[in-house]
Amino acid sequence: MSKTTSPQISLYDTTLRDGTQREGLSVSIEDKLRIAHRLDQLGIPFIEGGWPGANPKDVQFFWQLQENPLKQAEIVPFCSTRRPHTQASDEPMLQAILAAGTRWVTIFGKSWDLHVIEGLKTSLDENLAMIRDTIEYLISQGRRIIYDAEHWFDGYKQNPHYALQTIKTAAKAGAEWLVLCDTNGGTLPHEVSQIVSVVVREIGNTEKTLTQSPITNHQSPIPHIGIHTHNDSEMAVANAIAAVMAGAKMVQGTINGYGERCGNANLCSLIPNLQLKLGYSCISEHQLHQLTETSRFVSEVVNLAPDDHAPYVGRSAFAHKGGIHVSAVERNPLTYEHITPEQVGNRRRIVISEQSGLSNVLAKARTLGIELDKNDPQTKHILQRMKDLESEGYQFEAAEASFALLMYTALGLRQEFFEVQGFHVNCDLVEGKKSTNSLATIKVAVNGQNILEAAEGNGPVAALDAALRKALMNFYPQIADFELTDYKVRILNGNRGTSAKTRALVESGNGQQRWTTIGVSANILEASYQAVVEGLEYGLLLHFQAEKALKI
Repeated sequence: MSKTTSPQISLYDTTLRDGTQREGLSVSIEDKLRIAHRLDQLGIPFIEGGWPGANPKDVQFFWQLQENPLKQAEIVPFCSTRRPHTQASDEPMLQAILAAGTRWVTIFGKSWDLHVIEGLKTSLDENLAMIRDTIEYLISQGRRIIYDAEHWFDGYKQNPHYALQTIKTAAKAGAEWLVLCDTNGGTLPHEVSQIVSVVVREIGNTEKTLTQSPITNHQSPIPHIGIHTHNDSEMAVANAIAAVMAGAKMVQGTINGYGERCGNANLCSLIPNLQLKLGYSCISEHQLHQLTETSRFVSEVVNLAPDDHAPYVGRSAFAHKGGIHVSAVERNPLTYEHITPEQVGNRRRIVISEQSGLSNVLAKARTLGIELDKNDPQTKHILQRMKDLESEGYQFEAAEASFALLMYTALGLRQEFFEVQGFHVNCDLVEGKKSTNSLATIKVAVNGQNILEAAEGNGPVAALDAALRKALMNFYPQIADFELTDYKVRILNGNRGTSAKTRALVESGNGQQRWTTIGVSANILEASYQAVVEGLEYGLLLHFQAEKALKI
């Protein structure tokens, strides 16, 4: 019996263009190159790189990719149709597109008569000519065309006849893809499904009219339909899936759903939904295993904190906190997991909190390579110690590294890398500024040797962290790879004023892993010190565990 082939969906990533329009997101040329090569590795067939000619950064990006090309992906520049009442061959912006040296070009044009009349301030017929002339000119220069029909769904709902004319014009001119854009993000899935079905039928019925162009001498193929959705109604992923099920064969989106306003369709959700749930082929199984890593890589490059609660790739996507849930998942993961986390490169996490039972402690210990007996007094001691600390303000579900150290302490397995014997922090107001310079002095013992070091920082916590690192660097040079990636402070009982307890959470990383530690005290520096010290200690623990595993 022959093996059936899964229907193929072409993925088109626009993180480097549409995604960078997100408020607060900015990337350098080097950032864009790193992301492009990572998306290429993930197996994305089309990667939109930006609008060369619109800014110098995008011009440089395309030039540098010519010197260091992608392995399998097509890099695609983005541009509008020519301006009204001009010649496409005379358009400077189209010359910049050609200079990018790509095989494919994405051109967007107006689908909504409102935009043509009030935005472009031209006639409906001239807009059709702009679409036709631009596509035919670029094809005459050896380019293949993806046509993005901007504001397609709004335009169709207001004037379906004219909206259909725009994409039929693009098809006759030689566009190989017609991408329907929900630019304002306000369309609902049932509307997308209905309208895409109409387009698939209409374009399929134009076969006899898609003849050889007398201008480009190009035989027009019947184009495929694509979908480009925005998330203003929280429907971007659902709308993209509705379009695919109605016949669309290309999905445009961004990693982590980055984009203007509320964002674009999130490829990190779309890819597994299409591939694992609906049976479409998007990328290879091996590449799908890289999805979580890619999501987090991109978030790090654009300097935005990863969304821990993102479906599929979030840190909490397969986290289990309730004791009943943990017991069930330990017996059969299908009880509370809709897929296997490893399919998308994620992993199961057992969350520890005051709601935890012995099942959570046992499961968490297993993730650390420790087998505990639920009847062992040590197990009950760990659980009780954790609950006692949480009653004092600790919160281990947000600080798993600190819980791991607590567990190692209770079992007598905690390795003492160093001992902080005392510290002092002095803060001076900088003249004429609303900030302070801080100087931290710290005394540390390592292997019986006492070290006294001092360091400055932009604030007391930064100074304390710098002094501790400076004291330990000669003994543990790998600390140079650790970085403090996040720092949060919360007042626990504000009604007590300045004597209130403070909870400090410090997130650290080494480039491959992230971990969070916690400190609680009525003194904010004491709380921060606890979290900083445990953060370095846990990082060293991870390093030496990995080193031991490599030697084995």
